[in-house]
Amino acid sequence: MKTLVSILLLGVVASISVTAHADGEATYNQACMACHMTGAAGAPIRGNAENWEPRLEKDMDTLYDHAINGFQAMPPKGGQLGLSDDEVKAAVDHLLEPVL
Repeated sequence: MKTLVSILLLGVVASISVTAHADGEATYNQACMACHMTGAAGAPIRGNAENWEPRLEKDMDTLYDHAINGFQAMPPKGGQLGLSDDEVKAAVDHLLEPVL
């Protein structure tokens, strides 16, 4: 019985660990891609260095803040208010990867 309880607890800890790790690409696909793939409402397009240049002059904390709290036409968390701040930050990291 003690071994079974230990195995179950290890499974729960592993599950929490996997869940806690934010998947930037998945979050981007869910909440960001519709605008950042097309440039809708002036959104900078993923991979377009020219679009991102003036934004990258700001620090990452500012970019994260805009993504989390909204900025101009972009709603907070891309309209997916159930996302954690860490999930949004991971999506921002994924979004910027091609231009960094």
